[in-house]
Amino acid sequence: MKARENLESTVLVVGGAGYIGSHASRALRRHGYSVIIYDNLSTGCRSLADGFELVHADIQDVSILNKVLGRVGAVMHFAAHAYVGESVENPRKYFKNNVEASLALLNATIDSEVQAFVFSSTCAIYGSPELMPISEDNVRAPINPYGASKLFFENALEAYGRAYGLRYGCLRYFNAAGADDSGEIGEMHDPETHLIPLALEAANNGRKLQVLGGDYPTADGTCVRDYIHVSDLTEAHVLTLEQLMEGRTSLTVNLGAGRGASVLDVIKAVERATSKAVQYEVVPRRPGDPPVLIADPTRAQLELNWRATRSLDDMVSSAWRWKQREMNALSHSGI
Repeated sequence: MKARENLESTVLVVGGAGYIGSHASRALRRHGYSVIIYDNLSTGCRSLADGFELVHADIQDVSILNKVLGRVGAVMHFAAHAYVGESVENPRKYFKNNVEASLALLNATIDSEVQAFVFSSTCAIYGSPELMPISEDNVRAPINPYGASKLFFENALEAYGRAYGLRYGCLRYFNAAGADDSGEIGEMHDPETHLIPLALEAANNGRKLQVLGGDYPTADGTCVRDYIHVSDLTEAHVLTLEQLMEGRTSLTVNLGAGRGASVLDVIKAVERATSKAVQYEVVPRRPGDPPVLIADPTRAQLELNWRATRSLDDMVSSAWRWKQREMNALSHSGI
């Protein structure tokens, strides 16, 4: 009985050396779960897995994957390529990783009789909806290969749930931002394409930030997005997992704050946090970007008893604290 309890309290976090996966790993640990991180480190950072068991392997390496799956009771899947612009330029890369490799993980999960699976999905599956805010009942019509690859996997989960009894959660993120309250980990991408870390970098070094499009049909002409603190986001993962482990068969929810901020709103928040001006220039739009994406988080509030609690200023301030810590570490190391 004790072995079964240990198994059910152990979670395999696939892509756990990435931004959201590393925060989820810490949230799970705070809630009493044991965590095994599985990451090929192609985009993840080894330091983000510090303090956890790390299996450095690809999810298509089924022989390694099967051994690890035999030790866990649930899977959280964060391992995906996630650059919208790159997906338009190189869709082959996205379907190979986000569909083909993810199916290898899903099949191995079923074969290992692991019953609970939490999937990191995206609001990109909705495409460019006309109605705001976006509820889970909106038409799923992605306008870029990234969104299409995520929708494919959502459809696979629905089919596997019906056919094999897999209990699953699809969590459709809006724009994750911020850093862990501890200041130990934050947002690290290479290349960095996310607005808040780019704006913080621009504030810090005085270089111009590129604003991708100034002619959208929005109040100030720039894209509007629903930003959600990464710690709020990962708490929803833990709540979803707990429901699945208690027997819930499926759950699909939007994870957002339910309010929008434009690119210029974010720039102003960065200026408040840093007390520095952000120089910027408006350049042409990026292909595949909808003008506005704002969540209706009502279902998550009702089904998970969850809501986003941190503001845009909280997100930017936490990201700035983490960046300052990283800069101090680099200066002391002589780099």
